[in-house]
Amino acid sequence: MLPSIDDLLGRCVAGDGGRRTLTLDPRFQGLPDTAHGGSVLAVFDALAAATGPREIRGVYRRRVPLGVPLALAVRRDTGGARFELTDGRATLVDGRVERSADVVTEAARPVETAYPLPISDRCFACGTKNEIGLRVGLEFGERAVACELAPGERLRSDAGTVATAGLTTLLDEVAFWLGALATGEAGMTTDLRVSLHRPAVFGTRLTVSGLRARVRPHADDPRYWQTETAIHDD
Repeated sequence: MLPSIDDLLGRCVAGDGGRRTLTLDPRFQGLPDTAHGGSVLAVFDALAAATGPREIRGVYRRRVPLGVPLALAVRRDTGGARFELTDGRATLVDGRVERSADVVTEAARPVETAYPLPISDRCFACGTKNEIGLRVGLEFGERAVACELAPGERLRSDAGTVATAGLTTLLDEVAFWLGALATGEAGMTTDLRVSLHRPAVFGTRLTVSGLRARVRPHADDPRYWQTETAIHDD
C-alpha cells in the first residue's frame, strides 16, 4: 500500500531548523523533469505548520528539478515563515506563508459544452501513469476551465481533511491551462499565490475552476498573464 501524499512529501525533506534539504520524489512532476508548482507550495505550508486562513506564495525563478538535493532555507517571523529554495548556484523559488483574511469566492461550474484538455502520462495532477497522481480530468469551454473530483484515499490527511498538496496542485493546474488557452503557449507558473480559507473535509466532492474572462496580461509586463482559480466543496 502506498503512503499518503503528506507522508511522501514529508520524506522529501531532511534536516531541521533553518537549514533543510529538499529532494522531491520524481512522481511530483509537472512539466517533464520539473516539480509541479503545487507540490513545492505544499512543502512550504507543511514546514510553516500554520493553521487557520493563510496565504501560501511561491515566486518561481527557475525550474525545480526532481530527485536532486536542494538547499531550503527557512526563516520564521511573527507573521509566518519565509523560504528560499536553491540549487547551490541560484535561487529557484522564494516562498512565504502568512496569515490572511477569509474571503468568499465564486464557483465557476461549467454549464456549457465542455472539451477535455490534454494530459501528460507522468504529471502529478493529470497523469494516468503516475501511481500517486490525482488523475484529474480538466475540461474547458467558452466560459471556464473546470472539473469535479472525489479525492482518493492517498489525499486524506491525518486530520481527516484533503491534503494541502492536492489543493495547491489542482489550483496550479487550472491556472496553467487558463494561461495556455489565452496565449496558445504552454508556459510556466512564475508567481503562485494560494489562499486557504478553511480545510476541505475528506469525503466531499471538490469543484476546481477558473473563469477565462478573468485571464489578463500583467499590467507591468504583458509577457506574463494573471489568472484566478478556486476550489469549492459540497
